[in-house]
Amino acid sequence: MRHVIALDVGGTGMKAALVGADGALLHQARRTTGRERGPDAVVESILDFAADLRAHGERHFGEPAAAAGVAVPGIVDDDRGIAAYSANLGWRDVPLRDLLSERLSGVPVALGHDVRTGGLAEGRIGAGRGADRFLFVPLGTGIAGAIGIDGRVEAGAHGFAGEIGHIVVRPGGAPCPCGQRGCLERYGSAGAVSEAWAEASGDPAADAADCAKAVESGDPRALAVWQEAVDALADGLVTALTLLDPRTLIIGGGLAEAGETLFTPLRAAVERRVTFQKLPSVVPAALGDTAGCLGAGLLAWDLLATTPTSPAPEVTAR
Repeated sequence: MRHVIALDVGGTGMKAALVGADGALLHQARRTTGRERGPDAVVESILDFAADLRAHGERHFGEPAAAAGVAVPGIVDDDRGIAAYSANLGWRDVPLRDLLSERLSGVPVALGHDVRTGGLAEGRIGAGRGADRFLFVPLGTGIAGAIGIDGRVEAGAHGFAGEIGHIVVRPGGAPCPCGQRGCLERYGSAGAVSEAWAEASGDPAADAADCAKAVESGDPRALAVWQEAVDALADGLVTALTLLDPRTLIIGGGLAEAGETLFTPLRAAVERRVTFQKLPSVVPAALGDTAGCLGAGLLAWDLLATTPTSPAPEVTAR
């Protein structure tokens, strides 16, 4: 049975699947990344995982994978297949596409940025399905973005497109690891809300989910923290929609798990700020933590779609 390998590499764990030609998830697996062992060991773990997935496909489906798609964090050179830099995993300039292709006996491999790959899945088969222009913004420890245009995701001239978390929304504000001050992710990310709520509540272990619960119960301290985050997000998002004019704005990540506790005030805050701009649909992401893996599968099938005998299917979440 014809299939591809899909692999999503995170800071602490890896999610993988074998994806069939009809979009079915034929096999799913997870492993730890093992970053405590150093960047070389992480790369070897990825290669070993991919090889094991290939062997599983041979044993259970009668043939090895026809291609592989891999999503990784950090700075990624998609065109050259190089994982250029990851602060979390500690690597620099790793020719991951070539290493994987060699380990997988020469099959084609696509390498993509984790957020852009997740955005590809959300755009084609998730919350942005049917939208010709979308912006996917996951609100996690930091904030990134994926710009979707007609079924693909724009990487930019140098691979940095979509870095909405580093739009300055509070000039002269909190320092950001990127070197600027007042970046959006220092105010509107799940990490920023966790930090602010831990300080406001006096509980060092409190996080963004705790803050959301306190907002729902009417705690004035939580309401103040939450509103600051919502206002910062609205400022950054309106800047983005002014530049990009998306039809759909997809919000994901840990902060979006608060549901309407986030979306109701956020939609209102965005609407208050628009003037001439067209207001996009603001919707929650649909695929959760499977988006990166599903997107990696799409990347792999897209590679095979370059030959007339190998049409790319529509990968679906099941």
